[in-house]
Amino acid sequence: MKRLFSILAITGLMTFGNVQAQEETVDSTAAATTEQVQETVAEETPAADVVADDEAAVEPSFTQKMKTRFIEGGPAFMGIVLICLILGLAIAIERIIYLNLSTTNTKKLISEVEDALNSGGVNAAKEVARNTAGPVASIFYQGLDRYEHGLDSAEKSIVAYGGVQMGQLEKNVSWISLFIALAPMLGFMGTIIGMIEAFDQIQSAGSMEPSLVAGGIKVALLTTVFGLIVAIILQIFYNYIVAKIDSIVNDMEDASISLVDMLSDYSKK
Repeated sequence: MKRLFSILAITGLMTFGNVQAQEETVDSTAAATTEQVQETVAEETPAADVVADDEAAVEPSFTQKMKTRFIEGGPAFMGIVLICLILGLAIAIERIIYLNLSTTNTKKLISEVEDALNSGGVNAAKEVARNTAGPVASIFYQGLDRYEHGLDSAEKSIVAYGGVQMGQLEKNVSWISLFIALAPMLGFMGTIIGMIEAFDQIQSAGSMEPSLVAGGIKVALLTTVFGLIVAIILQIFYNYIVAKIDSIVNDMEDASISLVDMLSDYSKK
């Protein structure tokens, strides 16, 4: 009996030891698996960051977005709006170049003409005006050229030729104002047509679904946006040109008064 209890005790101890050994093996295996998972996550995290950086780098620029939106607006109205922008900018740039070349140092010209008139007479003053560019010098030359017919004739010539020069300064400016008004009108027309097409699709489908009208409404809004953008750009150039013309006209008027005074003083000598 004692031997039986001894055998059972030994068998129990051996079984308990095997269980503890198995539990320790499982714990060590689980710990090793956890460490491998953590290492794998640590290795994959930089790769995910790299993918995110690549996606951010591929994000389209503002110019590319504008090109895409312009194409989505459709060729019909977008093409006409683009033509308005090109023609308006061409006229505006030509006027800006012409007005900058027409700008003259009026005070310097008046001083040179007065010195030449006092030292060499009308012919010397005409030579100074002939060799100077700009509308003010042209008005001076016409007034001096008519001085032989009297002071009144010279004054009338200055006034008449001043109007001619003003017309040259304002040449083609009205076209810019036309394109400023035309571009948003075309955009609004595209908006109305796009909305009509959207309602036609709703009528044909017999139900109101956002997917049916989203495309037409987007095209309608894009035409309006680009029409307004063209009008804003041309309006900036137009205001600059008008301000430049006003400045040159004021110089012409002041210089004309100075020339009449010089000729009046010269005729009294």
